[in-house]
Amino acid sequence: MKGLIIVICILIIIVLLLVLYIALLQHQFSNINRQLEKRLAGNIRQPISLQLINRALNQLTANINKSLKAEENLRLCSVREEKKFKELIANISHDLRTPLTAIKGYQQLLGSSELTEDQQKKLGIARKHADELGHLIEHFFEYSYLLNAESKLNIEKINLTYVVTECLAASIGTFEKRGLMVHIEETAPVFVLADQEMLVRIIQNLIQNCIAHSASNIIVKIFTMENAIISFENSVENATEIDVNCLFERFYTTDQARRKTTGLGLSIVKLLAEQMGGTVSASLQGEELTIVVELLLCEQ
Repeated sequence: MKGLIIVICILIIIVLLLVLYIALLQHQFSNINRQLEKRLAGNIRQPISLQLINRALNQLTANINKSLKAEENLRLCSVREEKKFKELIANISHDLRTPLTAIKGYQQLLGSSELTEDQQKKLGIARKHADELGHLIEHFFEYSYLLNAESKLNIEKINLTYVVTECLAASIGTFEKRGLMVHIEETAPVFVLADQEMLVRIIQNLIQNCIAHSASNIIVKIFTMENAIISFENSVENATEIDVNCLFERFYTTDQARRKTTGLGLSIVKLLAEQMGGTVSASLQGEELTIVVELLLCEQ
């Protein structure tokens, strides 16, 4: 009987030790989880620490730390490469401006001299391509500037309806040359909290995108939901070649064979909208492409 009691006591002690050990393991797992959550939140960059001596758990923690270190190295490498890329874009756009200025200068000299009708025609074509190149370089320069410059926003209450109408009116001549009609749906004035210069640039880029890629007339809508909404809708050619998920990525263009644009216009729209706390999106229904910009609504 006494021996049985001793055995039972030993078993109870073993069970208690196992329960304690399991509790310690659970505590350690919870501690590891908390440390991972802090890392994900961006608060710390320290490796995961472990207090409990357990070979399997120690190996797991070591592998987690190796993975975290590898991820951190990849992130830092990505940041360095992105910085180099921004500097490269800025340098390229700057370096291209000088020879282009010289080219345009010589074109002006040629234009003021006596040329045959055929020579004048060829000079006109050269000027057209030089102007297109100038627009491309300006996009490169603007994009690199926006990426590298510290945001200095001048947020104020702006009549979005008025600004969109003014920008569209300023582009009527260009729309007519392309044979495009613009219809803006009548609404009550919508006011936003935005930077005036950035807002105008967003609208101008949306207009330029329509001019470059519209296959039919353009419908512009300005309305409110939770935020203020600007919507540009138009038909497009080769709709099956368009990936709406990539429209706002830099350098994306469906015209891979004959690039007439940098693919930066909508990237700049996205960049500016996000700097003002807004969002962008695109949808494609059949051949109808709709680009939507949401901005912070300002109550009148």
